[in-house]
Amino acid sequence: MENRSTFTTFTLDGYFVMDQQKHFFFFIFLLLYATIVILNSLLIAVIYFERTLHNPMYIFVCNLSCNGIYGSTSLIPHLLFNLTIEEHKISLTNCFIQIYCLHTYNIIELTILALMSYDRYVAICYPLHYHYMMSTKKLQAFIFFVWSYPLVTFLIYESFTIRLNFCREIIDKTHCVNFELIKLSCTDITTHSLIGLGLMAVYMIPQVLIILFSYALILRVCIYSSKECQTKALQTCTPHLLTVLNYFVGVFFEIVQSRLNSRYLSYDFRNFMSLYFMIFPPLLNPVIYGMSGQVIKKHIRNFFFVKKVAALRN
Repeated sequence: MENRSTFTTFTLDGYFVMDQQKHFFFFIFLLLYATIVILNSLLIAVIYFERTLHNPMYIFVCNLSCNGIYGSTSLIPHLLFNLTIEEHKISLTNCFIQIYCLHTYNIIELTILALMSYDRYVAICYPLHYHYMMSTKKLQAFIFFVWSYPLVTFLIYESFTIRLNFCREIIDKTHCVNFELIKLSCTDITTHSLIGLGLMAVYMIPQVLIILFSYALILRVCIYSSKECQTKALQTCTPHLLTVLNYFVGVFFEIVQSRLNSRYLSYDFRNFMSLYFMIFPPLLNPVIYGMSGQVIKKHIRNFFFVKKVAALRN
């Protein structure tokens, strides 16, 4: 029988392109992380304290912000730490934890976006039945499903990866990704890869179909509606469409470069795009919903005004 070393520590090769300017990248990632946490925390606080915002649309926005903080915290502190050390290594245990957090973040994000599209569909196509179709009990069930489904099911899938032995140690990224890790396995990964593709379809296709179906029906209703109704529907849906587009730009590139041969793209560009889906959605989502919605903007101004008045009185 052939003797083969089994690695339990891996080298993250994506950092070596940043080593020459590590102080610059450290400052950029620190600034991005602080901005993500502040913007999303502000949006969560405004929605929590303003009772008029306690409706399905803004509760979904609040969960989107919570997930944004969860996802960025799973990645950026790890980036910052690795930019302060010489050897960019990660243990197998920490790699599994990061894979679990980053992948569940993505599934949760897409599931929230799908439910938000359904919420917009109900609000525009069935306004008189909205409170029944999006009742408090149904909303609670949706939120429970959004978080429990990815956190439980991906743990089951990751248990298959945990059983593998690894004969190589170089991960061609700044962070651990499940498919990049299983490519280092000592055994044939064909079956594991097919299972991964099948689960990716299960995690993505239903949500994508919900989004497409919802907007197809919204478009059909808008075609036969008045100009005023069309304008109102556009204003209501624009933030969500921008959020969906922002998310899919990063995810699509991540899938393509992980599964297909992308060597014709520069290494720096691939390195940047592998981080896109974990940084820009959490960064831009609160901006999109905070700046595009007049209701949110008004409550943010009121939130700071009340805090300022309270501080002056004290």
